[in-house]
Amino acid sequence: MENPKAEHKILIVDDEPNIVMALEYAFKKSNFEVFIARDGEEALQIAESVLPDLVLLDIMMPNVDGYQTLKKIKENEQMQHTKVVFLSAKNKHSDIQKGLDMGADKYLTKPFTVKKIIEEVKEII
Repeated sequence: MENPKAEHKILIVDDEPNIVMALEYAFKKSNFEVFIARDGEEALQIAESVLPDLVLLDIMMPNVDGYQTLKKIKENEQMQHTKVVFLSAKNKHSDIQKGLDMGADKYLTKPFTVKKIIEEVKEII
């Protein structure tokens, strides 16, 4: 049987290799085309070339943090339709509120279950 084309493109942005590997595997199994970035700078370069449907974004990363990355995504006209979901260990109400105020579509906190993340992402897309 032929492998059906991936339904959606997702960009996973996190500097934690274990998290990236678990999510990449799970999303590929769920028929997503998966792209990976280790920091905000790399995320912006990839996002501009592939125009993902959704960006799963960590906040605390080297070089460019998640907040700055979200701001740049929202400023880019080609990516205004792109959904952004924060996935962060920062779980204080003020952090969550800041993320949502900046335009994130959802804010999920670590630790998480991969199954829950995939459900949330499918709901948003």
